[in-house]
Order: sequence, then structure tokens, then C-alpha cells
Amino acid sequence: MPTQTQTTLYTTVESPIGQLLLVGDGEALRGLYMQEGRRPMSIPDSWQHSEEPFAEVRRQLDEYFAGERVEFDVKLASEGSEFEQRVWRALAEIPYGETISYGELAHRIGHPDGARAVGMANGRNPISIVVPCHRVIGADGSLTGYGGGIDRKRFLLELEQGTQRLA
Repeated sequence: MPTQTQTTLYTTVESPIGQLLLVGDGEALRGLYMQEGRRPMSIPDSWQHSEEPFAEVRRQLDEYFAGERVEFDVKLASEGSEFEQRVWRALAEIPYGETISYGELAHRIGHPDGARAVGMANGRNPISIVVPCHRVIGADGSLTGYGGGIDRKRFLLELEQGTQRLA
């Protein structure tokens, strides 16, 4: 989150998977949370509601859910450990419509025995959808753990796979 001197801004947007909370500082997106998922984000009184700084993110989310966008192009600023940052960067490299296992992701970041740690970092990803943590699945192909719930994970994967077939 922003430092003490920065103002945290937020807005909400309706989507096919429910209400999304967008959090930022006016320059970068710092969080995208599924408010109807397993862990909705509480909005502190110190945050300020603002629509305008999120206009581009909203437009890109609309295009994504319409099957017209396969990559996001917005400035991101998430806070996490060095390891979490490595995992989140690797998530962003998973192509649209594809999935990989936690073990494969661990191998990609040079931590081949770290599937469990990768899973934990994946679960702490503060910018869901844009940083596509939903593209990581179990080694057996099962849809495992997702902060937004398995139904939302399935929806996002089917959206991407359906759009990919049309492309």
C-alpha cells in the first residue's frame, strides 16, 4: 500500500464475477480484489473514493471480460517480499488461455522444490486478474485454491480458453 504521505484511492466495478475493488495511488494499480470471494477487502475510512484514476483499468477490464483483451497494460505497484515479487512477475508471463502447475511455476523462478511457497505467494497476489494467478493449477490439472473461489477461477479460465479458440 502507499506510504503514509500518499493517499489511497479506490473504486468498485461490477463484473461478470461480481464486484471488484480497485485500489491505487493515482499513479498505479496496487490492488484488485474480488469482493464476493472468500476474502473481501475492508475499505478503511482513510481511503478516498475516486473514479477517474481507474478509468483505464476499468476500460481494460471491460475489454477482458468481453473477450477482446488478452493482456493488460496498466502501471502496477504491489508490495511484497522479494520472493513474492518474483512469483508475481512470473505469473504475468503466463500466456492468456494457458495454465501451469505450481511446481512448474516454482521451477520457472529457479526454486524447483518450492511449489508450496509459490502457492502461498500466489495466494497473496494483491492484483488478481491483471496478474493472472488464476492460471496456476494443481499438478494433476485440478483447479486448486483461489481467493475468489473455484467457481470464479473456472469462469476466468473458461473465458480465456473460449476466447482463445475464437482468435
